[in-house]
Amino acid sequence: MSVVAAGVFAPGHLGELTQIVPFEMVDAAVESGRARQTRVRDLPSRVVVYLLLAGALFTELGYTQVWARMVAGLDEILVARPGSSALAQARRRVGAAPLRELFGLLAGPAAGAARWRGLLVCAVDGTTMFVSDSAANAGTFARQGGGNGDSGYPMLRLLAVVACGTRTVIDVVFGTSGVSEIAYAPKLFRCLHEGMLLLADRNFASAALIGQIAQTKADLLIRDKTNRVMPLIERLPDGSWLAVKGPVVLRVIDADIALTPKGGPPRRERYRLLTTLTDHHRYPAMELVRLYHQRWEIETTYAELKSTMLGGRVLRARTPAGIDQEVYALLSTYQALRIAIADATHPQAIPLQASFSIALNTARDQVVAAAAVIADTAVDLVGRIGRTVLADLLPARRPRQSPRVVKRAISKHRAKGAIDRTNYPTVTITINLRKHPS
Repeated sequence: MSVVAAGVFAPGHLGELTQIVPFEMVDAAVESGRARQTRVRDLPSRVVVYLLLAGALFTELGYTQVWARMVAGLDEILVARPGSSALAQARRRVGAAPLRELFGLLAGPAAGAARWRGLLVCAVDGTTMFVSDSAANAGTFARQGGGNGDSGYPMLRLLAVVACGTRTVIDVVFGTSGVSEIAYAPKLFRCLHEGMLLLADRNFASAALIGQIAQTKADLLIRDKTNRVMPLIERLPDGSWLAVKGPVVLRVIDADIALTPKGGPPRRERYRLLTTLTDHHRYPAMELVRLYHQRWEIETTYAELKSTMLGGRVLRARTPAGIDQEVYALLSTYQALRIAIADATHPQAIPLQASFSIALNTARDQVVAAAAVIADTAVDLVGRIGRTVLADLLPARRPRQSPRVVKRAISKHRAKGAIDRTNYPTVTITINLRKHPS
């Protein structure tokens, strides 16, 4: 028989991930979220929180089936068998606040997060998710418009700051997709501090946002439009130069990047990067250009959330409060998986060579078996999830050219045309720094 909590609290677990999200942490989140039950029920608040976390592991299942998996390994223990109505009432009773508090306790960079010359390397970007098409959700979340009419489902917009190297989430903000990334971004900058280097795309290259990032004392490395006029202050020996954008003195790095793919046409692109790292001796321009590539790790984070965990499905809650609860549960479970991967792979392996899919499926198995819920006296940071991941590490990522186009169009008619959608193995990547043209 598995070692779990006693009595009505027994179903409240997340398999081996319970060691990362222990009972005490969930109880603290419930207390902070003011959701502790006034009397012990068949579905205590702690158990309901674990149900929501497990729901993020089994997104294809209804909550009654999620519950069945949580109690599958507890055959010798008398556990409740609630119906869908009881589970729905329990989720409403708990609300979103404990899940928000729990994510706050889990959020942050894990062991092995990428550091470059002493700076914690992070990336910021946004994404969108579809939510259930109910009247309540439609009244809060916007639909995406287009030439063929509005989207079938309302959408929320989510922005995150992710630690590169481990892809752990440092902070997040989300709401209706009717509000732009630029409007949400200042709320997210609360997590920035001295010692961080924030990577961002051209959407964040406004003078206002750069000024707000600089006020946090975090450093930044942001791509900008190559045709934007920036008055020269000083030329630096490595070809970069200093300019002013709003209230901030920035170093401008222009570079030509040439890709020579195997079997495909050569491609050249010009990059302009802006950074607050103005010391060209301490922070070489060529290294910064190569470092900027790590910004793409946040795109992989969103792919793991939306494709691997959600499987492309819409969020299932039918009210805005339920959506808040579900998103924080999804993020908390994702963070727990990423921490488990980081614990297993640090420092003997590269976290990015760990398969997120293997970790997810192993965690699901551990929930069904109710395995390793309570840690032994000897602490095992690797665990079954980690050992399974380490046994099948991914090969180092090969350089390749991937077109930024839709690979599978929703409409077959829009799939026609002369666009090259082939991923080519890249033979060489050449970077040439440009000097200021004047």
